[in-house]
Amino acid sequence: MRNFFRAVKIGLQYRATCIGIVACSLLVAVFWSANIGTIYPLVEVVFQGKSGPEYLTESIQELDVQIAEKQTLLKTESDSTKHSLLTNQVEGLRGERDVKQQLLPYAREWLPETAFETLIVVVCLMVGGTILKDLILMSNIVLTQRFTQLSIFNLRKDFYRRTLKMSVGSFSTDRSTELMSRFTNDTEVVTQGIFQLLGKAIREPLKMTTCLIAAAFISWRLLLFCMIVTPFAGIIIGYLSRALKRSNRKAMQEMASMYGLIGETFKGIVAVKAFGMESYERKRFHDSAKRYYLKAMNIAKYNSMTRPTTEIMGMTVVGLAILSGGYLVLNQETHLLGMQMCVNPMSFGDMMTFFAFLVGASDPLRKIADVFNVVQRSAAAADRIYEMLDRDPDLPEANNPSPMPEHLKQITFQNVTFGYTTDSTVIDDVSLTIKRGQTVALVGPNGCGKSTLARMIPRFFDPDTGTITFNDTEITQLRKRDLRSRIAMVTQNAIMFDDTILNNLRYGKRDASLEEVMAAAEKAKAHQFIETKLEDGYHTVIGEGGGKLSGGQRQRLALARAILTDPEIIILDEATSQVDLESEQVIHQVLSEFLADRTAIMITHRMSSLQLADRIIVMDQGKIYDDGTHDELMQRNRLYQRMAASELKDTA
Repeated sequence: MRNFFRAVKIGLQYRATCIGIVACSLLVAVFWSANIGTIYPLVEVVFQGKSGPEYLTESIQELDVQIAEKQTLLKTESDSTKHSLLTNQVEGLRGERDVKQQLLPYAREWLPETAFETLIVVVCLMVGGTILKDLILMSNIVLTQRFTQLSIFNLRKDFYRRTLKMSVGSFSTDRSTELMSRFTNDTEVVTQGIFQLLGKAIREPLKMTTCLIAAAFISWRLLLFCMIVTPFAGIIIGYLSRALKRSNRKAMQEMASMYGLIGETFKGIVAVKAFGMESYERKRFHDSAKRYYLKAMNIAKYNSMTRPTTEIMGMTVVGLAILSGGYLVLNQETHLLGMQMCVNPMSFGDMMTFFAFLVGASDPLRKIADVFNVVQRSAAAADRIYEMLDRDPDLPEANNPSPMPEHLKQITFQNVTFGYTTDSTVIDDVSLTIKRGQTVALVGPNGCGKSTLARMIPRFFDPDTGTITFNDTEITQLRKRDLRSRIAMVTQNAIMFDDTILNNLRYGKRDASLEEVMAAAEKAKAHQFIETKLEDGYHTVIGEGGGKLSGGQRQRLALARAILTDPEIIILDEATSQVDLESEQVIHQVLSEFLADRTAIMITHRMSSLQLADRIIVMDQGKIYDDGTHDELMQRNRLYQRMAASELKDTA
């Protein structure tokens, strides 16, 4: 529950809302018990054919008679215990008489003089109190919803902010569908839990408490006697709460797995249909959905036990009250099983009102039972959310970051070793210097570490050992934002968003004007197809992942986006591997102009792209195998010769 209450704590900063929730809940509880309290005047006054003043007058006279009788008994009673009991009874009767005497003048002035008129007043008070209670209840629900939504709004922001701070590598470890499940399903579950906690879990206990307090005014000893079963019910509910939390956590994990399976199938729908695997995918989904169903039924089993437990406890309390109260009233006794329950024998009206308050307390108890599953489910969801939220960024910022060098002179890798896991090495003791303005191509077999090495420059990963420096400053001492502002990246699959062409091109420079965007598109040879082939030009929405465009068009847009940011360093990771020959030629023309006086790291398997490089680094098994120009490598390096002979087709 600790993490769930951390989520609740977020909303405590909205103090006015919190005060409003508590005040409204308290008023609802007061009106709830007040409405139940009208049982007493109905039974004791109206249904006896009396008005308020008549009831008070007769009651005072009866109390005077009882006091006189008790005082007579006191004079003859020698037993000290009975004498003490009679003394207490006399004091109690005098106190009741004094209160009624003080009320009598006001009753004669303000209350009706007939029983039926009194009935009208009581009914009007009941209806009016209910209307007022429900108006306050509406305010309570709105305030509770405000508290809940503001808490989750801030929780989602914190969760999103922390997730974006994690490294690129962590997104490979944490599946996107798992993150989506926690962002959507789990946060919605926490929303329901907070709403229930701030609504029913505050309001209903207050309603129950006011009823129990009112019952205690009638006879607190009898109330305690009737409540002896509550500890046993509390033990059972505690066990069910823990079981519900465990079951809900397992169900949420299974739900996340089902999200992953659905996302994986839809993303790979072409392969599914091409290989005729629909029945296989249906079977996988059936198995996953069945596992979730079984866990959901486990939750239902425990949840089904909660309400009966509370209802049985409530009915047992009321049953004990009926038996014990009936005995006291019918026999006009003050003791039960040798224990004193009240000072003076209870009247029928007292007993009926006592029963009504206990029944009034049992209804909120039943509603509280419905909260258990929701809150326990929310606690499990909060644990899953804070499990991610409490992680420290795996690539932390330096405590006192160094300023970014004004001009890049060189990038240096010094004895760099890196592995995605502790038992594998992707980069093995690499030392390399890239001078300002050079275009360096990285080539080698698949899995040799080319892309990993390039992606260490914008600090997507940190070396396990060794250093990477900009001029003489280690990149770990630079702010990541400053470092990446000097770098642009164009990848094999151009990353596009389901937005307009204009917003996709502005993604790296949000304040760019339309003229600047169009100029960058002109340089990338993209302006013509944007204006002539797209219906809305730069305002065309290109669909998820840019699905409405061809591969060549997407790559030219990616280049235009990079050009717009005017980077000092550009990383081209298989930037032409997914395009046709015509698009490749256009992109090469753009690059030959754009790479002038810029530092470029190019990862490619195409010989035509290598013509743009000043140096070619040959890598194999995480090491630098050779370094030179195309002609030098063709003369001395057999690995490069084999790759060139096969047009480097196997080094994607």
